[in-house]
Amino acid sequence: MTSAAGRNDHVADFLAMLSAERGASANTIEAYAADLDGYLGFLVTKGIAPADAVADNVLDYLGLLASEGQAPTSRARRLSAIKQFYRFLVAEDVVSDDPTAGLQGPKKRRALPKVLSVDEVDRLLTASEKQCEGQEGRALFRALRFHCLLELLYATGMRVSELVGLPRSVLRGDTRVLTIKGKGGRERMVPLNSKARAALDAFLGVSGRFDNSEWLFPSNAALGHVTRQGFALDLKEIAMAAKISPERVSPHVLRHAFASHLLDRGADLRAVQQLLGHADISTTEIYTHVLQERLKALVQAHHPLAKNKT
Repeated sequence: MTSAAGRNDHVADFLAMLSAERGASANTIEAYAADLDGYLGFLVTKGIAPADAVADNVLDYLGLLASEGQAPTSRARRLSAIKQFYRFLVAEDVVSDDPTAGLQGPKKRRALPKVLSVDEVDRLLTASEKQCEGQEGRALFRALRFHCLLELLYATGMRVSELVGLPRSVLRGDTRVLTIKGKGGRERMVPLNSKARAALDAFLGVSGRFDNSEWLFPSNAALGHVTRQGFALDLKEIAMAAKISPERVSPHVLRHAFASHLLDRGADLRAVQQLLGHADISTTEIYTHVLQERLKALVQAHHPLAKNKT
């Protein structure tokens, strides 16, 4: 059975152009043909020739795909194929107006951040603290340095680049609060909990030989301080010690955990925005799924009609 695309000479010419001028592979050409076949088949049911289609016809087709449950990414790919097809027709003087001009594909849903549970974070911190036991000399220095980095990361939600690049000058003044210089040179203040301060004090107690360093977490790396990559690798090792899949753990995941756990316990979204150093509240709103789940639980627990009466 011949497809709708196969019955259209203009589609054949378009596919030939993809092969000859763009060097498209056979698989790519086949994918374009399949995407256009669906669109042209839709037009056939409406009695509309491709050259006579208008923007509303394209939108109706996309709406049909959505009603059939097709994912936004798939619909966006279909629209991209249709757009390129009509640009070709305009370039070949087959049509004078492009019906897809100005049309935008469906927005992709922002992926929810990967988050560790409170128990999993506690296991990471416990494993990190245990790693310091029985160590001496340089091994103790490295273990305490890592534990301090991990405690500070979860206590403050700093970006890993902000964390490893902390200058020693942040210790001036009240060490219960750190002043962080983030993106765009914007400064913000982040409080330290008691565990983070204890880890910091323990690390400072063994870092005397680096007292003249400008960095809070010095190392022999070229930068003079712990690198993001080095910290991330150490984090994956401690994840294995905590019996957590290393693929699920990264510095950014700990930052997400910080924000999600705060919101889950009633923190204000604006306050979390300031702590994370987001310039725009829309960036922080990716965590609203936490708020929504908390509200559902609140209604389920306290609304008189939410419970089944016996």
